[in-house]
Amino acid sequence: MISEAMTIQGALTAIMSGKDLTRGEARAIMGIIMNGEASDAQIAAIVTALRMKGETKDEITGFAESMRAHSNRVQAKQEGLLDTCGTGGSGIHKFNISTASAMIASAAGVRVAKHGNRAMSGKAGSADVLEALGVNITLSAEQAASCLESIGICFMFAQLYHPSLKHATGARREIGIRTIFNMLGPLTNPAGADRQLLGLYDRSRTSTVAEVLGELGLKRAMVVSSHDGLDEISISAPTQISELQDGIVRTYDITPESIGLSTRPLSEVIGGDAAVNAQIIRRIFSGEEKGAYREIVLANAGACIYVGGMAASLREGAEVAAALIDSGQAAEKLNQLIETTGEVAHVS
Repeated sequence: MISEAMTIQGALTAIMSGKDLTRGEARAIMGIIMNGEASDAQIAAIVTALRMKGETKDEITGFAESMRAHSNRVQAKQEGLLDTCGTGGSGIHKFNISTASAMIASAAGVRVAKHGNRAMSGKAGSADVLEALGVNITLSAEQAASCLESIGICFMFAQLYHPSLKHATGARREIGIRTIFNMLGPLTNPAGADRQLLGLYDRSRTSTVAEVLGELGLKRAMVVSSHDGLDEISISAPTQISELQDGIVRTYDITPESIGLSTRPLSEVIGGDAAVNAQIIRRIFSGEEKGAYREIVLANAGACIYVGGMAASLREGAEVAAALIDSGQAAEKLNQLIETTGEVAHVS
């Protein structure tokens, strides 16, 4: 058996020979990386070897546990707390659907601790678009907790909460491929959210990632990956969902029609840079946008509302989301987030 105190070289040898790391071994290796004790070459080799072998549930869980242990934490009541952080990496430059969905879910009464970063592969990450919308994204853990308590939603900028990830930045940038690190961000919410809508770039891994969420203590979650390549619920093709509830993972497909929406061409949900995507979100929230942009947000916001316990089905969740947009409550939640993040930062 491989020692849980193994070295990077030992782990690489094991992985290259086709062996899986135990949860403890993976946790130990990630600890070495997070402590800055591994070179860029070693980090690149490990994550590439894991990608080629195929990361197991225990390996992903161990890496995530170590990353959580090295993160800055937001002290908040975790029960009923939702995140919408996904992996990105789909290669399709759609707008920031999960960010818009988070604000609508908050307007529905779901407590939301949104975790996210700047773009790694697309044109605009959640941090980029929120900044373009006027949200202060640089809140400390205490400020984020205050914002969450005040208005029921906060944003946690990953760069501020996972400082140890700086040790892997160079390797990730240089190899430029999707690795286990792409899965880790959504698995390491700094506030310990116990519910999540997680968009995944790899449809073959939805069940595994849902199981990892269960191992990490989440109570309800949906891991979604569409048949047309989106790390979102799509309105252009069926979407595969692995749903975690009561410790059990169930995998199934949905279509736009099954949740009360119509099928639209994928080209109609393509976005742009942060400024363009911010305008798309504002048009949706103002009621000006009635087409595919609105429809795909309804699908994903509806899932957030469902996972958050405010709807009995995905179809009902989408209907609630539509009503929140039409009533102006979604736009008001965005305005609250802009105002509160500015005020919290100014006071502090």
